[in-house]
Amino acid sequence: MTPRDSAGPVRSLKFVTLLVALSPDLLRWGAGLQLRDNGYEELLVALHPQVSEDPSLIPHIKEMITEASFYLFNATKRRVFFRSIKILIPATWTANNYSKVKQESYEKAQVLVTNWHAAPGDSPHTLQYRGCGKEGKYIHFTPDFLLNDALTAGYGSRGRVFVHEWAHLRWGVFDEYNREKPFYINGQNQVKVTRCSSDITGVFVCEKGPCPQENCIISKLFKEGCMFLFNSTQHATASIMFMQSLPSVVEFCNASTHNQEAPNLQNQLCSLRSAWDVIRASGDFQHSEPMKGTEFPPPPTFTLLQAGDRVVCLVLDVSSRMAEADRLLRLQQAAAFYLTHMVESHTFVGIASFNGQGEIRAQLHQINSDDDRKLLVSYLPAAVSAEAEASVCSGLKKGFEVVEKLKGKAFGSVMILAASGGDQRISDCFLAALSSGSTVHTLALGSSAVDSLEELARLTGGLKFFVPDKSDSTSMIDAFSRISSGTGDVFQQHIQLESTGETVKPHHQLTNSVTVDDGVGNDTTFLVTWQTGGPPEMVLRDPNGRKYHTDDFVTSLALQTARLWIPGTAQPGLWTYTLNNSHHSPQALKVTVTSRASLPAVPPATVEAFVERDSTRFPHPMMIYAIVRRGFYPILNATVTATVEPEAADPVTLRLLDDGAGNIQMNAPRKPVGRSEEEQKWGLSRAASGGSFSVLGVPAGPHPDMFPPCKIVDLEAVKVEEEVALSWTAPGEDFDQGQAKSYEIRISKSLQNIQDDFNSAILVNSSKLKPQQAGTKETFTFSPELFTNGPEHQADGETQRSHRIYVAIRAVDRNSLRSAVSNVAQASLSVPPNSTPVLARDDLILKGVLTAISFIGVICLTIVIIHCTLNRKKRADKRGNETKLL
Repeated sequence: MTPRDSAGPVRSLKFVTLLVALSPDLLRWGAGLQLRDNGYEELLVALHPQVSEDPSLIPHIKEMITEASFYLFNATKRRVFFRSIKILIPATWTANNYSKVKQESYEKAQVLVTNWHAAPGDSPHTLQYRGCGKEGKYIHFTPDFLLNDALTAGYGSRGRVFVHEWAHLRWGVFDEYNREKPFYINGQNQVKVTRCSSDITGVFVCEKGPCPQENCIISKLFKEGCMFLFNSTQHATASIMFMQSLPSVVEFCNASTHNQEAPNLQNQLCSLRSAWDVIRASGDFQHSEPMKGTEFPPPPTFTLLQAGDRVVCLVLDVSSRMAEADRLLRLQQAAAFYLTHMVESHTFVGIASFNGQGEIRAQLHQINSDDDRKLLVSYLPAAVSAEAEASVCSGLKKGFEVVEKLKGKAFGSVMILAASGGDQRISDCFLAALSSGSTVHTLALGSSAVDSLEELARLTGGLKFFVPDKSDSTSMIDAFSRISSGTGDVFQQHIQLESTGETVKPHHQLTNSVTVDDGVGNDTTFLVTWQTGGPPEMVLRDPNGRKYHTDDFVTSLALQTARLWIPGTAQPGLWTYTLNNSHHSPQALKVTVTSRASLPAVPPATVEAFVERDSTRFPHPMMIYAIVRRGFYPILNATVTATVEPEAADPVTLRLLDDGAGNIQMNAPRKPVGRSEEEQKWGLSRAASGGSFSVLGVPAGPHPDMFPPCKIVDLEAVKVEEEVALSWTAPGEDFDQGQAKSYEIRISKSLQNIQDDFNSAILVNSSKLKPQQAGTKETFTFSPELFTNGPEHQADGETQRSHRIYVAIRAVDRNSLRSAVSNVAQASLSVPPNSTPVLARDDLILKGVLTAISFIGVICLTIVIIHCTLNRKKRADKRGNETKLL
């Protein structure tokens, strides 16, 4: 439960991340993108269901990736290319003898083609959320970008753009330009353009024509009308991450061409390493030698896929183990809610169960009405068997039989498998599950569930969940709520607004509020469940003060549930519910609220939670991410709580901050999504399950502190009169939690010195600086006089007079554990002569780079939350025949 702040609206989101204790590391085999013999195979491109049918999109996609394959092959020095591509056609398009989908879906695609949903611009972007050298989540293109050839004048050819984005996605490198700081002053007191490589040529232009470069900057303020025009004819071959549109650019910046002084994201996030150095360190390059000879690889092959009817089969454990901890009752409650409210209309649904043997309970039945939903609920198992044995493979076999009766194969179908554990032979049906073409989502009920159950989900591209044996846990319903159609169409899906549970004492109440914002409201449903006794007394009050009482709910005593459906569109605002335990014993009461989009063309706000990997080993942190957005735009300043439910301990709830330890400026869509008046007034609520993960090797009993503060990644330095002002986001005592004890700030006039030997740089006296709580903005000012009185001796014995200082910082906790050294910030100690101060201009840009800045909050803790980060690409415009403006 998230407390509400009476001082103002709160954006309250909650995701549940479930912990499974001790399972072995799982082998990474199964379907999906692979690199084999220098070629990428099974790259999936998916078109959103709301993209208007236009067959010309397909040849444009093929042309783009074919060009990209050869450009990538050359840029990587004959190491990698694209061999096979799958393009997923929406089911909303006319059928045209496309191949049938197996386990592919929109949500699993590496490349998405969709509209912006009323957002301006067609800029390609990549969602990067894991830092330098780490894979991103997807590349995004709009249909207009793919179809409108006029846009290529600004971005360069689509194939070049694709390679730029691929480097973001696959290898975790970042842009080498910076809209906020298009110019900087280097160590020799020269005005330079933020670029890579520095060999890219051009001229500075002021309002009245060409001007000396010194006239373009004063301190950190740009002069009115100052820009840099890149020459149309270049000889520089790098860099793809700076300006892929230049014809001469055919490679990434490497150690010899990389500009370490440029204030860009590549330097900030990759510790001044060149893009090529990061790429060469990737797993792709560790296992791929350059192809021999001089021949080019063959062009990629393309397969067009289209999903057919949506087919789902519930495969439910009914062995005697299901009698423990009310497992069967909680499964009935969740499955019934899924069938009555969550699964999309027109879906074919069947039900199978298993103990030692499998059984078909309901053949496929298409959902076209409420009566269809009620009929399916009636087929749910009502009792457990006396048999303790549970054969998952027998249950899956029956599930496959159910779905195969529709069209002869299980391709594209979904299995929702709930099992209580004890079956040691699940691996016997791995091959059958893989070859079936079905996606298997697994729910592991209780602590005895075996590891191979989760492996089954991973191999088939399914989700995996752990459901603890706790009566007030909502994890069972949360898991069913997380399982969607996979089409990516949020307008057709139910969105979970609330998920809370509590054991209420006799004659006590559970009271809370949930926000229904103006982005949702259709088909809004309140579900109340209990485990013992009769129903609680229920009162629900809408924003206008109207009250709904127990008699207004549809109650099922057999399932121990009560549902209230709000007709039409629910009133935006706070809905307050009160559940009164009128019985003489404690009751585990749970509330789930779902709704759908209220408008057909405006996407609702959503939250997606997921973990970085299936397992980790103590004391390495497990990274958990939550993307909070509307369409593709991030929603900033959300209050997000993560509830981690261990196998045999009480849940742990953490508040995660989207501006946490290390606010990183990322190139993103033009601006974060705006808030409607209703949303500003009431906020919004969302809930989502983040699946399960394992932590291996956790020692029994107390253990020493092994968690240092996390790395500061947003250090900035600005010269203010005679002092240097630093700013950064405070890390915590343990990663991003708590409060560090002290900071260690060091400075140097040599970038290389502070980068390679932080301990030998000069220590700044910061004894009076006391770290604040994690996530707080820190500031510190000091005088750099020590560095302005003469040259600094370099490590090789030479001297160099520098007009810049370089600053880095690390945090120290109470046990003297030190964080990694921060990004290196730089500040000019003087400004070029003949410069006069001017006011900064908000819209001043390095001409042609039409990018904007958004923020991603990176919290590098055992649990972290990261906002949607979208890498915007470079645009170039042409003016005349002599110059290219960028």
